[in-house]
Amino acid sequence: MSRLLVPAVLIALLLIFHAQLWSGRGSLSNVSKMQQKLDAQKAANARAQLANARLVSEVSDLKEGLEMVEEKARSELGMVRPNEIYVHITKK
Repeated sequence: MSRLLVPAVLIALLLIFHAQLWSGRGSLSNVSKMQQKLDAQKAANARAQLANARLVSEVSDLKEGLEMVEEKARSELGMVRPNEIYVHITKK
């Protein structure tokens, strides 16, 4: 009787571990989904780091000189200097 019990227990354990591999928390499909999420998050982090670097550069330019302030005022607020003519050309 014990000769049959040991292999039966081992086979049952093998089936349990095999089922866990395919459908459990650490299954191959779950790991693949998590890897895709991780890759997407890394890409989002890289984009955010680039945006942060641009903002840091812009802030340092704003702190250092008035050229950036003037450029921003011209592009965003439509600032013109005295005796300057503003011409706006639109494309159809």
